[in-house]
Amino acid sequence: MNPLAKVPVTVVTGFLGSGKTTLIQHLLSNANGKKLAVLVNEFGSEGVDGEILKSCADANCPEENIVELANGCICCTVADDFIPTMEQLLARPVKPDHILIETSGLALPKPLLKAFDWPEIRSRITVDGVIALADAEAVAAGRFAPDPDAVDAQRAADENLDHETPLSEVFEDQIACADIVLLTKADLAGVAGLEAAKAAIAAEMPRRVPMLPVTDGAIDARVILGLGAAAENDLAARPSHHDGEEEHEHDDFASVVIDLPEVTDVETLVASIQKLAREQNVLRAKGYIAVAGKPMRLLLQAVGERVRHQFDKAWGSGARQSKLVVIGEHGDIDEAAIKAGLGI
Repeated sequence: MNPLAKVPVTVVTGFLGSGKTTLIQHLLSNANGKKLAVLVNEFGSEGVDGEILKSCADANCPEENIVELANGCICCTVADDFIPTMEQLLARPVKPDHILIETSGLALPKPLLKAFDWPEIRSRITVDGVIALADAEAVAAGRFAPDPDAVDAQRAADENLDHETPLSEVFEDQIACADIVLLTKADLAGVAGLEAAKAAIAAEMPRRVPMLPVTDGAIDARVILGLGAAAENDLAARPSHHDGEEEHEHDDFASVVIDLPEVTDVETLVASIQKLAREQNVLRAKGYIAVAGKPMRLLLQAVGERVRHQFDKAWGSGARQSKLVVIGEHGDIDEAAIKAGLGI
């Protein structure tokens, strides 16, 4: 690498549970010899995604090159967290060839792009591209808004009404900022679902960009890395609902961390999480669970009522401590009710 060349950075954005961590896992395993670094920004205080990625560390991306920021939205903590972290990555004895940033599912990508103009880093890094992930099955069903039919009815009834919901604004801002959109869970969506998702996303795009179906994060790194977009210099082509605002807030969303006892029946836990999604509008749940009689920890991730789980590695000498991060819109997160729903 030319020591004077800027280090390319790829921003991976996408709604809750769209598959960002799975994509980055695949890139780490198929880096084509590139030395990578990863910055993970999570919503909430428990770094589940960072732990998942650290389990994939290798010579091209050692564990110290995988950094978690869990103190809030990355674009709201630029001076305190983002800039110092980027400086640390660039100061590694072996400078990375490429840096991947996994944003929180609730993050707006455009304010992050503006941070690349900070004097401390603007001469050393560039945004190679913004990759937006969209869950094809969910988008095809219109679930980027809580009730699309009700939203349309409100729009028709009162043109002055603020009909945008927080979820739809996040989704639209992420799509509008993208250089490539990956339609994840393509196997679950099917051909008809993929076409419906493409149509829905195209309707929100300010400009035409490639849309590619992906299953389990498997895509050739050469397709999404090395775009040379210099997105930090192309902000005008990436409109946002929040353009013109001095700053933005994430008060529409909240998270709680629930401590769980050892679980004896995984399917009962899954059913409880599905019920929380239906009855308390929980958007996302993720965490590590201790299962009685099992030496391996259970990695559990839920998007609405879709729950996936697998044993990922042994607890080892560490404490067998179950923690579940639960995320939802602010008015829907009631810690006592969630605990009751989980039988605690």
